[in-house]
Amino acid sequence: MKRIAAILQSDPSMVEITIKGWVRSFRNDRFIALNDGSTIHNLQAVIEPENYDRDLLDQINVAAAVAVTGTLIESAGSGQRIELQATKVEILATADPEEVKKTILSPKKHNLETLREQAHLRVRTNTFGAVMRVRAALSFAVHKYFQEQGFYQAHTPIITGSDAEGAGEMFRISTLDPKNPPLDEEGNIDYKQDFFEKESNLTVSGQLEAETYAIGLGQVYTFGPTFRAENSNTSRHLAEFWMIEPEVAFNDLDANMDLAEGFLKSVIDYALENCADDIAFLEKRQADEDKQKPAAERSPMPLREKLEFIGKNNFKRVSYTEAIDILRNSKPNKKKKFKYPINEWGADLQSEHERYLVEKHFECPVILFDYPAKIKAFYMRLNDKDANGNETVRAMDILFPGIGEMVGGSQREERYDVLKQKMTDMEISDEELGWYLEMRKFGSVVHSGFGLGFERLVMFVTGMGNIRDVIPYPRTPGNAEF
Repeated sequence: MKRIAAILQSDPSMVEITIKGWVRSFRNDRFIALNDGSTIHNLQAVIEPENYDRDLLDQINVAAAVAVTGTLIESAGSGQRIELQATKVEILATADPEEVKKTILSPKKHNLETLREQAHLRVRTNTFGAVMRVRAALSFAVHKYFQEQGFYQAHTPIITGSDAEGAGEMFRISTLDPKNPPLDEEGNIDYKQDFFEKESNLTVSGQLEAETYAIGLGQVYTFGPTFRAENSNTSRHLAEFWMIEPEVAFNDLDANMDLAEGFLKSVIDYALENCADDIAFLEKRQADEDKQKPAAERSPMPLREKLEFIGKNNFKRVSYTEAIDILRNSKPNKKKKFKYPINEWGADLQSEHERYLVEKHFECPVILFDYPAKIKAFYMRLNDKDANGNETVRAMDILFPGIGEMVGGSQREERYDVLKQKMTDMEISDEELGWYLEMRKFGSVVHSGFGLGFERLVMFVTGMGNIRDVIPYPRTPGNAEF
C-alpha cells in the first residue's frame, strides 16, 4: 500500500487504490483531508454524500481513522494538484468530537507548553510531525555518512562503572532496597551486595569505550542514549539525550576538526535535499513566531538560508586565547552586558560568549581550540606551555548560531606517563579506569574524536527554540512523564 507522500507525487490514474489515514478535516460532507504521517501535506478525498448513510458521514470526524478507496484525478480546486475521487469509505476507528476538543488534536492553535503536556498526541500535529520526520532523516544521514566513510558502529555500554567526564553528575543504577539497603562495617551502603557488586551508573558518554575500539578497528562511531543528572532546567539541556561520538586512530586535532566540519555539512545537506517540504513548513512557522519577538531575538536569516549557509562556508577556526581577547574587548563586555564578564584568560566560556562570537563577531560557525587544561577533561592531550606559561589542551568546540556549542571534541592523551599523572592529579583511581590507562601500553597512537548532542543538531535544522520539542518524550528535572 502506497503512503500519501508517494501518492501526491503520482499522476491521475484510473487504477483503483485504497488510502488509509487519519482525518484532518471534513468539509461540506464532501471533502476529506487525509494524512498518514508520511508528509506535511494532506490528500484530499472527494465523496458524493448522497451515496453514504448519515451514520457513516457523522463518524468522519477529526482524528478518526478511515480507509478511502477510489481513483486519482486532476483536482479542480486550488491547493492540490491531484485528489482521490472516492467510491468507498470505511471507518477504521472513530474519534468522539467532544473528546477531541479537549486535546491538541482539535484544529486550533496550541502553544508548545500545552503540546508537551500531551506528548503522546503531539506527533499528530503538523509541527511535530515535521520535526520528527526531520529527526528521522538526520538519524539516517548520521549512519549514512559514517558508513560511507568506512567507520564501524560500536555499541558502547549504557550501564557503566566509570564517569567519562569526571563531573559526577550521573544516575545511579541499583537493585538494592532503597528503604533498607545493606550496610558494611563502616555504616556505608554495601554495594558488594548489589547486582553489579559495585556502584554503577547510566552512561554520560560512550567515548572511553569507543577509544578502545578505535585502537583496533581504526575508526568507529557510537550513536546512542546518554544521561546527565545535571539540574539544568534550560531550553538546551536534557537529562536523557542521544550522542554521536566518532573516534579515529592516527587523527590529530586538525584532522578531527576536518571530520566534524565535513560531517555536519553532510547531514545538514541531506536534510535539505530530503526534507524540503517539512523544512519549508518549519521555516514559515519560525518566521511567524519571530514576528512576536523583539528584533534582537529574531532569527538572523530564514531557516533554509541558514542551513544552506552552513554548507557553503568554511568554519572559522579560532584559538581560545584569541577568542578571550575578542570577548574581553567586545562592547557587551565593556558595557557589562554579559551576565558572566570576561576579565582574564582561563574563564570557562558560557553560552552568551559562544553566541556572541558566532552571531555577532564572526557571523559564521566557529571552531574554538586549545582550551585551558584546568577547565577540560583529564583525557585531553596536553600541549606544551605557551609563551605566557599557560597550560592548554588539544580540545575543540564547534559553535553554531542560535545554539552555541554543537560539538565538543579533542585529541586524546596517548602518552602513558602524562595520562597517568593527570589521573593522579584529578584523583581518578586505577580501580575505576585502569583499563583506559593500560591501553597506552600497547601501541598507543595519536587519536581523536568528538561528541555531538543529536537533539541540538535537530534543533538547529528544524529551527525549534526548545530542546524539549525535538525529542519524543523529554526527560528534564522533575519530569519523567510518559
